[in-house]
Order: sequence, then structure tokens, then C-alpha cells
Amino acid sequence: MNTPTKLGAFGLGLAVVFTTALGLGRAVGPDPAPPAATHDQHDDGAGQGATGTALPAGLQVIQDGYRLLPVTTGLSSGEARPFQFRILGTGGAPVTDYTTSHDKDLHLIVVRRDLSGFQHVHPSMAADGTWSIPLAVAAPGQYRVFADFQPAGRSDGLTLGVDVPAPGDYQPRPLPAPARTATVDGYTVTLAGDLRPGRSSTLTLSVSKDGVPVTDLQPYLGAYGHLVALRDGDLAYLHVHPDGEPGDGRTPAGPDVVFHTEVPSDGNYRLYLDFQHGGKVRTAEFTAVAGTSQMNKPAETTVPAAPTEPSVPSTSGHGTDGHTHS
Repeated sequence: MNTPTKLGAFGLGLAVVFTTALGLGRAVGPDPAPPAATHDQHDDGAGQGATGTALPAGLQVIQDGYRLLPVTTGLSSGEARPFQFRILGTGGAPVTDYTTSHDKDLHLIVVRRDLSGFQHVHPSMAADGTWSIPLAVAAPGQYRVFADFQPAGRSDGLTLGVDVPAPGDYQPRPLPAPARTATVDGYTVTLAGDLRPGRSSTLTLSVSKDGVPVTDLQPYLGAYGHLVALRDGDLAYLHVHPDGEPGDGRTPAGPDVVFHTEVPSDGNYRLYLDFQHGGKVRTAEFTAVAGTSQMNKPAETTVPAAPTEPSVPSTSGHGTDGHTHS
């Protein structure tokens, strides 16, 4: 067979192969269309996932063009050292103008990845937009640092998060069991209410001391209590809003502090209540369960007091009074 004849036969054979394959494909089903490219499939810092739904706060270092940029790349687990960072705006320049929220221009939350070592502090800002605060953590490990703030001119706030290590021998702690009560510095805080995934739920935290209800809580961050909720696993940061405020004529100064929250999913959550009494801020901590989880529903148990974490000197005035935790 000459060369042209061979090439023709080869081409005919290929045509038969492709035709047969096409027929088999149609017999099985139509070829799936390639997914159309959408805006949500790109990491543009818009705060949305692949389905277009909004992500919980604190999971991103960039959102809506704002970036949390640590200047200090590590945390000290010994002596307090300055921790510095900046918030960069949509044009890349440091943000220097903020809307005050809960009595502060910016709230800084620091917590280890195992949800231990929680701190809520308030750094000071230099004229160039650099935030700074003396900071020490209780133990080595990987920490999540959250900046909660509202840039001036923006209708809502942002919470950005970034991981910062504290060098050393990391010994993770298991998540404490769910409980309805926590103790700190002789105070007992009782939790009433349950977290309901995808629905608003009411949580009431009642403060007592030596068995006597505390009815003279002092305002702290514009309320009689400030509550932070973090989801176990990814440390999603949840905004929790208090019901009422001091001086509104309807909100008592304890023993009950009421919050409204909505968690996005089933799972285990860690709750941190800051409250002020006798001129000192204390933090009561709880593990709570939303929906189904490997943990049981919270039981009527008391969380024993954990060792007091080191005091953190702060120009904000928060931490200089030996702020303690349960």
C-alpha cells in the first residue's frame, strides 16, 4: 500500500474511533457543560464563599479591600512586648479615621487556636495609622488575632483575622466540656438559653458573688457586659449584641445581661463574657453547643477556675487591673 493510501486509512480509522466514542458518550449522557466563571469563585476579599453566601467574620485577612497587616510577626509568651499592626484601606494606605463602636475605635481579640488564652484589649494608634499595645500570651502556640473595627464613612464594621505564632513548645488543650456555669475570682456566671444554628437566639448570663446576685455591674464598652463567640475549628468570629445599654431607663445593672446572637452552623462554640464590677474587668468562659455535635448539650456543671494569665500592661487601661479569666 502506498503512503497516501496508508494515511487515508489511518485517518478513516481515527474517524471511526472518535465517532464510536461520541456515540458511547451520548448513550451514557450528555457532556457536562464546564462551570461558568463567576465573581464569587475568585478570592477578591469580598467576604463571600463559592456559593455567594457571606462568610462569618474573622476568617479573612482581607475583606472589601481592607487588610489586617501585622508589623510584629511573633508574640511573646514571657515578658510583655509591643505588638504592632496596621489596617490598610482600599488604596493601600493605613486607615487613620474610624467610627467609635462600643466606646473604642478598635477592639483587638487574641486567642490561641485551641480557644485558650483569650484576651480582649484595646491598643492605641499613632498618627501614621500604626496600632500598638504591650502584649504577652500565657503559653506558646499559634494564635488568632482579630481586629474588630469600623472605618469612618462605612455603614458597618469589619472583623479581620490573622494567625501570629508565639514560639515555643506548643501543648494544645482539649476544648472544655459544655457547662452552664463558670467561676472567676469568686464570681459565678450562669448561662441560660441555647444556640440555634441559622436562627436568632437569646442568651442570658447572670452574675452572682458568694451566692448573692450582683445588681450593681459597672458599664463596660457601653454595656453591662461584652460577649465574644468563636466557633471551634476555624475560629469564626461572631458579633453578639447586648440588649439595652446603661442609662436607657430599662436595662438593669445586673444580675442578668442579655445578648442576641445567631450562629451559622452546628458545632461547638466558645463564649467569652467580659463584665466589670468593683472597678475590675473579668472574663467568664463557656463552651456551648449548637445543633448536633460530638459533644453533649450543656449540662448543669461548673467550670473550675483556670490559672490566672499574666497581666498585660495596656495604654488603653484594659489589662492594667489584672483582668482575669475563668
